[in-house]
Amino acid sequence: MQTETMTSQGEVLRSTPVYQGQFGEFTITPDDRREVIIYRGGLTIAAVSFAIGSTLALTQGNQPFIQSLLTPLYTLFTIGLGISLFTIHIYLKVLHRTLQAFWLIGAIASLFVAHFSPEPFVSTVYRYPLTLLGIGFAFAALTGIFFKEAFCFDRLETKLLTPIVPLLLLGHLTGLLPLQVEQTLLASWAGLFVVFAFRKVIQQIPPDIGDKSVFEYLKQQR
Repeated sequence: MQTETMTSQGEVLRSTPVYQGQFGEFTITPDDRREVIIYRGGLTIAAVSFAIGSTLALTQGNQPFIQSLLTPLYTLFTIGLGISLFTIHIYLKVLHRTLQAFWLIGAIASLFVAHFSPEPFVSTVYRYPLTLLGIGFAFAALTGIFFKEAFCFDRLETKLLTPIVPLLLLGHLTGLLPLQVEQTLLASWAGLFVVFAFRKVIQQIPPDIGDKSVFEYLKQQR
């Protein structure tokens, strides 16, 4: 629904669109749109850096220079993911805070491994799977985003990513997955992540904002 106002000269000017939510009417502000753009920008940074890093790791991962290059790419991925998690719109605040906490734990664990391991970061994680017990929290937060997007928008790529990420991490942690299977899952993860980020860029903004009347209702309940 959209409201209209009349000028003194009889011209019709369109005002801010008014949407009917579950608990009342609401409008979308420039700040709301800015948050969505930042959310999608963070996803794009994370997806592109992860895809580049995965491609290099799968094709030239044994080269020392490439291994050193993977660390800043992972840093970009972590920063992009953090930006997205602090601007994503999730109705359940406790879930939102949990995903942010997971990201923070994963980021701290990654920083610890990167600074205290004598080997390159990615090489350390690959050779010592137990590091995933800390670093894996960041990927759990990413999986939360995939699950949210799959639930809200019914996207095929996020439906596939939601099980792929924990399957690969748990498989590597337990040593149950053959190397070829791990490589296939990693390549699928990187490709689907890029598809997801690209589709978010071209998606209309209002659906990512959600029903603001629900946010207000939950805020009043608290």
